[in-house]
Amino acid sequence: MTTTTLAVLVPLLPFLGAAAGLLLGRTSPGFVRPLAVLPPLASLVLAVTVAVRQGGGQAIDAHTELTPTGSVPIELALHIDGFAALVAVLVGVVATCVQIYSTGYLRDDPRYPSYAALVSLFTSAMLLVVYSGDLMVLLVGWEIMGICSYFLVGHYWETPEARAASLKAFLVTKLGDVPFLIGLFALATDAGSFRITSVLGTVASGGLHHPTLVALLLLAGVAGKSALFPLHTWLPDAMAGPTPVSALIHAATMVAAGIYFVARLLPVFQASAAAMVVLAVMAGVTMAGSGLAALAQDDIKRVLAYSTIGQLGYMAGALAVGDRGAAVFHLLAHGAFKALLFLAAGVVIHASGTNSLAVMSRMKGLRNRVPDAYWTMTVALLALAAIPPFSGFFSKEAVLGAAEHVATGHTEQAPGAAGWIVLITGMVTAVLTAAYATRLWLLAFHGQGTEAPDHGRQPVTMTAVLWVLAVPSLAFGLAYGPLPDWFDGRDLTPVLTTSVLGTGLALVGVVITYGAWRHTTAMALRVPLGAVAAHPDADAGLVEAEAIASHEPAFGDVAYVPDPADPGRLLLGPLHRHAAVGFHLDAVYHALFVRPVQAGAQLVRFLDREVVDTYVRGAGALPRWLGAAVRRAQTGNVQTYVSALLAGTVVLVVAAVLVATGA
Repeated sequence: MTTTTLAVLVPLLPFLGAAAGLLLGRTSPGFVRPLAVLPPLASLVLAVTVAVRQGGGQAIDAHTELTPTGSVPIELALHIDGFAALVAVLVGVVATCVQIYSTGYLRDDPRYPSYAALVSLFTSAMLLVVYSGDLMVLLVGWEIMGICSYFLVGHYWETPEARAASLKAFLVTKLGDVPFLIGLFALATDAGSFRITSVLGTVASGGLHHPTLVALLLLAGVAGKSALFPLHTWLPDAMAGPTPVSALIHAATMVAAGIYFVARLLPVFQASAAAMVVLAVMAGVTMAGSGLAALAQDDIKRVLAYSTIGQLGYMAGALAVGDRGAAVFHLLAHGAFKALLFLAAGVVIHASGTNSLAVMSRMKGLRNRVPDAYWTMTVALLALAAIPPFSGFFSKEAVLGAAEHVATGHTEQAPGAAGWIVLITGMVTAVLTAAYATRLWLLAFHGQGTEAPDHGRQPVTMTAVLWVLAVPSLAFGLAYGPLPDWFDGRDLTPVLTTSVLGTGLALVGVVITYGAWRHTTAMALRVPLGAVAAHPDADAGLVEAEAIASHEPAFGDVAYVPDPADPGRLLLGPLHRHAAVGFHLDAVYHALFVRPVQAGAQLVRFLDREVVDTYVRGAGALPRWLGAAVRRAQTGNVQTYVSALLAGTVVLVVAAVLVATGA
């Protein structure tokens, strides 16, 4: 079988699995789980085969015109280079692990058949984006992912949080997709084709007429899909969906699509220095802001969501300094350890019965209840914090090293300003990342209080995939040697300066957070039971009087209430309450966009009811009045009708005489 045929089957198999799952889900429930797991597993095997055959060498290109359009042709095209081959393998690995994990996590969910089918369809759409060589076909996969995420995030549609989160995710990403579509049309107009190779050829020959405008239009769509500032606000709220969905969307698939798109079309963005600086600013704000927000979150999944945003900022930063190899290297490493973090968090949530780190911090021995999640999550957090020799260290240092080369003028593939922005914010984020990773680990697994609940052993399908993902989280970073052969040939070896500085800053974040945790844990408050909820160290949702009373010994009317042991509150100080709500960006958007739209809708409603309806009612009033007058004349009395007839005859005769006399 040819490589092209195998590549076509890679996205096709999950699509067929999704269709079969939807058709047989109700009539033959026994087929649901095999149809959920086997197609992505087979797709993974084929993706690995395609990657081996491609071997990081010459890109595989194939195309056929779908139908004559009369203008710019749309072609069903494949363009598989080293980037595409490896990203497809990552998507296959994560999707297969998520489907296997979901068989245990959602084993009692009545909507599991539709859930599994949507996950397969989502996987198929992402693989279409990865392999597509035509921008319009890529857009099809791009939009299918959007609608699948809407349904998956809203899986628990009975809850208002899930409904609101699914709508928000859909609308915010669509807000970016409108200028994105315009940018694609502008590219195709200049290139005369939607083929990626043709577009890149046009850019190389200087045929792109408005590079800055086109790049900024495309960046709007990328910001929405990959949750970059300022369109990142949908991602934390998307945690209302099932945890496996979070692992799928926030690791290797949907949020990676925008980064992958920029990596594919990087010369388009490099054609505009202004666009590269804008991308660097977006990356810098995304990195630093999400790091601060993650340090203030109580929900374990929201911590990981903001962590994802920050790591996407690193990838965008690598692209802003013109190094797509470093960006995709970090994309691959992040896909493994972030999927592991979300799936391990699902096990922890399943065992503890809560998402709240504050509640977990009052559970003793939780790590003994979930040893698989504890050890694998420790590996993933070390990778996230970029501690050597875990994978995140090598991929993150590749980003910082590329930024340092641009900032110091060793390479001119991007403006020096972009290099400095990415380098400085990347270093700051290294401290913050290590801090919130350490905070999560301490609060979740080193709580003080009552014994954690014992729900028995977790299903093997949930724990086995954790160890599968732990392997690349630990060892994938060592691939920095052969990976350049698959990318642009640029060296990904860690740079000594940024390696030492970045690792040192990460260790500083770990030590400071640990010290703050020890300090807060040692503190104790003696407050009346009724005053616990009003205490400044007992924010809503963190400490409840009932929970404290049940978990801690009471001394008369005074309970011995420990501090929530949250080092983030101590480290952030007065900034904590602002960081906890994402620096009020949702409130700003509500004031700038939602309220004006609502005001406009109310104005239209007023005009429709009070102005338009008034004219309509007025137009009907005159005939109604005439009808009422005529109706009064219809008495049914014959004498009245004869009298009126005679009176009218007399009037007509008199009028005729007067006219004749006047003549």
